[in-house]
Amino acid sequence: MNVERIETARLVLRRPRRADAAPMFARYAGDPEVTRYLGWATHHRVEDTLAFITFSDAEWGRWPAGPYMIESREDGTLIGGTGLGFETRAQATTGYVLARDAWGRGYATEALIAMRDLARQLRVVRLYALCHPDHQASSHVLEKAGFLREGLLRGYSDFPNLPPGAKRDVLCYAAVFPR
Repeated sequence: MNVERIETARLVLRRPRRADAAPMFARYAGDPEVTRYLGWATHHRVEDTLAFITFSDAEWGRWPAGPYMIESREDGTLIGGTGLGFETRAQATTGYVLARDAWGRGYATEALIAMRDLARQLRVVRLYALCHPDHQASSHVLEKAGFLREGLLRGYSDFPNLPPGAKRDVLCYAAVFPR
């Protein structure tokens, strides 16, 4: 199964390439507002984004899928990123990041539904996503994409773009696909 490119009604999800580093950095990875509630640090240089592409290639070499770029199907504009992060063949995590001008248009829900459907096709049993409790827009997106809130994990995650401190609470959402 070739899953390096997925098309939805409005989006193209595809495997990242080295040539994506500069636009990715400019559109969202280097934007502190976009990356505020993410589990990875805002990129400060294009080299940080290139390191992500190297990581992405390693994930694609190890697992049946990995990170994806999100593009507009209409004009090819880079909108953001999503993907599957495998922990085992049966369990993976997902999430999304969108450039600011793509917020509020339903792209995140569409991309997460595609990731949920891909996980099911790849015979993943449990797909989950973590969300900062204050990020209500992301909670809403996860619920619209069919993920169920499992609960609050106390002191569970680092959020490198928030003020330093102890590990923070996160909400856990999951989709489960019995075999």
